[in-house]
Amino acid sequence: MSERVGSVRMSAVTGRERLGDRSTVTDRFVGRDQELDKISSLLLGSTRLVTLIGSGGIGKTRLATESLRRYRKARRTPVYWARLARLARDCDVTAVEDELTRSVVDADFDFSDQSGWDALIDALTSTDAGGRNLQTVLVMDNCEHVLPAAGQLIAELLAAVPGLSILATSRQPTGWVDEHLVTVPPLTQQQAVALFRQRAELAGHPIAGQDQMAMADLICRHLDKHPLFIRLAAARLLRQPLATIVPELNGAATDKRMRWPHWPRVGVEARHQGVHDVIAWSYDLCSDKERLLLERMSVFSAGYDTNPEDDDGSALDVGAEVEAIEAVCADEPTSGRGTDGPAASVHLATDEIEGLLERLADQSLVTTHITPTSVRYSLLESIRLFAQQRLTQRSTDEIDEPTRLAQRHRRYYRDKVVAAQLNWFNPGGYTSAARAAWDNIVTAIETSLASGEPEIGLEISAALIVMPIFKASPREIRRWAERTLQATRALTPELTELQTAAMVFVGWLALIQGRSEDAQQTLDECVAVCVGDADLRQNWQQTAEIDIGLPAAVEFVWGVKLLVAHRDPRAITVLGRAREKYRDLGDPGGEGRSEWHEALAAATLGSAQQALTITRIHLDHATATGAGWAKELAELAWAIALTKHGDPTEALAVGRTTLTVLVAERDQWGASLAVHIQTWSLARILTDLIAAGSADQARIKALAIETAQLIGGAATLHAGPGVNFNEMAMVAEETKRATDVALRILGPDEFAAAHRQGTLLRPELQEVQRLALGTLSIDTMPMDHPVKNTASSRWDQLTVAEQQVAILAAAGWTNTAIAARRGNSGRTVDAQMAAVFHKLGITSRADIGKNVPPDRTGQVRAEATKRPPRARKSAHATPPGKHTRGHALDS
Repeated sequence: MSERVGSVRMSAVTGRERLGDRSTVTDRFVGRDQELDKISSLLLGSTRLVTLIGSGGIGKTRLATESLRRYRKARRTPVYWARLARLARDCDVTAVEDELTRSVVDADFDFSDQSGWDALIDALTSTDAGGRNLQTVLVMDNCEHVLPAAGQLIAELLAAVPGLSILATSRQPTGWVDEHLVTVPPLTQQQAVALFRQRAELAGHPIAGQDQMAMADLICRHLDKHPLFIRLAAARLLRQPLATIVPELNGAATDKRMRWPHWPRVGVEARHQGVHDVIAWSYDLCSDKERLLLERMSVFSAGYDTNPEDDDGSALDVGAEVEAIEAVCADEPTSGRGTDGPAASVHLATDEIEGLLERLADQSLVTTHITPTSVRYSLLESIRLFAQQRLTQRSTDEIDEPTRLAQRHRRYYRDKVVAAQLNWFNPGGYTSAARAAWDNIVTAIETSLASGEPEIGLEISAALIVMPIFKASPREIRRWAERTLQATRALTPELTELQTAAMVFVGWLALIQGRSEDAQQTLDECVAVCVGDADLRQNWQQTAEIDIGLPAAVEFVWGVKLLVAHRDPRAITVLGRAREKYRDLGDPGGEGRSEWHEALAAATLGSAQQALTITRIHLDHATATGAGWAKELAELAWAIALTKHGDPTEALAVGRTTLTVLVAERDQWGASLAVHIQTWSLARILTDLIAAGSADQARIKALAIETAQLIGGAATLHAGPGVNFNEMAMVAEETKRATDVALRILGPDEFAAAHRQGTLLRPELQEVQRLALGTLSIDTMPMDHPVKNTASSRWDQLTVAEQQVAILAAAGWTNTAIAARRGNSGRTVDAQMAAVFHKLGITSRADIGKNVPPDRTGQVRAEATKRPPRARKSAHATPPGKHTRGHALDS
């Protein structure tokens, strides 16, 4: 007996698989190793029901096919396949049973003496000679549109056939009590690009060269690494070049993926011929309320799904929480507004939203992002575009639905961001809300400019500037502030309080970027507007000790400039005055920022009494409020005060405790500053040991090496994109003092070696942070770690030209090719290669790659892709030192 697997016929008796029409699918199976292993393990364990769930076209059927192909190599188990996609939506149990019978029972079977159900049970039942039940496998492919009937039949079959295992594919679970779900994720980025390249070759347009690879990578990202969408994009190469496909995928209103013509026309089902068709199949299965919520969610920024192999933790900050979706998408209790036309009565109540979201997630239309403390939801870019189109169709002459929903969206996020920056001293996380909602905050700013409400964007931008959550670079945040500021000035030329604050905060951003002159220009412009007296305007920077009536924001940025750019003790007075003015304004966020910077200034620049008193008061205040962010920053200021004027050993302990929390919270800004402070504390401990005449030279040297290593590691840390503490005078001066202490103890060579080890630690693996915490020792690190490659220090002995030649040689370029690439003579390249061999102390070109520093290995890989074909080798190799033009050290 045999059954049809779409276009594949499998024999349940012989276990042989014979290819039929499915040979039209010519691309090799890509990725899915973890899922394949899991499915195989479940089937080998005779799991009763395994359901592969995922969005349309994600590859559930392909995965099931490949799983069973591999499974039957290990076990000769009868396999039957029923494709339910041909059934009508919501058909009854009888129709599903008939389809299973047609697929499983031999077409020549005589039903005169037996019912179809009995014949089905008999066909699925397998026993050995002793009458013991043996496993059979039934695949029920595409269950989602007949789910109630399919679910009922699954329960009945599993009860009737003890040895039966069912492998189902569906866009949502079947709901059986012991169902084992296997979620089919998108491909990894590497797998997605590999699939695109395969399909491009089928279209006769293979991907070659670095530029085309970069475009392929971008296309796969915009298509959410979705296998079917990638195949459809590659098919476009039949009609247009790769470079024109990229701008078609921008996620905006001009995105063309929904309008791509159907392709291929033969060998696939109609619902898989276009991106629109894939999504519409699932959309049509939704209830009216589910459709309406899906459409309204399109005003939120697009999210993404992540293959576990690609997960770098960024998925923790994707999507919108239920509260946000309720606020934006639910109808007002008294509103009759829902949709137009026949569905005008559809109404979304707030208390319905969460349940609808869960059902949409079950149907693989909404992506769920679960963190340790929350759950958030988003739409993939393609689904978002589909939903936007449907939402636009709901508009009437009176109501523009996308505009109405976008306005609610940006006002919601305006309120959240403004509240977050005010809550410096409130429990619950000062920046957590903004960090998680970052993409939606950016969307709110952009729509504010497009909608004629730039003041909302300016409120958001001004609040973001003073919230240290740099997921974007200061340059980008500054651009948003300047664009919204310019737009509001066009509407209200007279400078408002919000505009003044935004201008000053742009100056604060300039300080963070190390552009003190830009901050000074901004302060001068604001003082010119705010101060009426001409003499005061001319000499305002000499008035730090008196209040000349500057706004709180101007005082704050002036004080920060005095601190970070000039190390001027007057910063303590100016920041204290800013704190009082913010308090009088009822602005706790401004008050908290000013108080912390005041404590930082006192700890760094003040007397011992100022440092210990002001930082202790601030720490007690922050601790009493229960605000985690404020307390952690206050502890850093307290650690600086202890380092300079108290017990540096206690400072080291405080800093490590705080750094542990900051690392757990993924706070780059605070963690980077904490590591710098650790180096200062270690240097002070060393200074005290030497002053006390300590005879423990081994301890002193070990601490000096640790200090040098941490100074090197701290230089590699980034507080955020475009933020570099090393460029701030306040940090640079303290770090220089720590450097001088370690340098005096170790000497130049040993200090340089330890410092270099620190620079070779990998911040992305938190190695620098772990060294600062005392949980990592460079001495015990594996020998293949870059920090152990002492030979790499010889790289610095090469000239710039020799380094460039060595990079090409490491990438496999011959001397002749290098000469042609660089426009040099063969003799010149031969001489340069001889110098490379001598300085690196090597005798083989293969050893060059071992000496390339980690930060240059990417360049080696890039040059390897450009390497020209190697010419035929000479019959006689030429040893080093005896050079013949074009051949020396060439192999």
